[in-house]
Amino acid sequence: MELGNGLALLGAGLGAGLFALGAGIGIGSIGKGAMDGIARQPESAGKIQGAALVMAGLVEGAALFAFLICILIWTK
Repeated sequence: MELGNGLALLGAGLGAGLFALGAGIGIGSIGKGAMDGIARQPESAGKIQGAALVMAGLVEGAALFAFLICILIWTK
């Protein structure tokens, strides 16, 4: 294995791991905020839950995009 290939693998692995960590923290923060909002205003639970699902989808989409970039780096 050449040094350049090894560094590409290292970068792809670190990138995928960091983006997975960031997505997990982001989704956890969204869930916490949604639960706090529902606890304060139970009558708005449907709106809060819908907004939280959309935001979680956006965070997960960004993480998936980052993962695909890492795969492209790994396979170049």
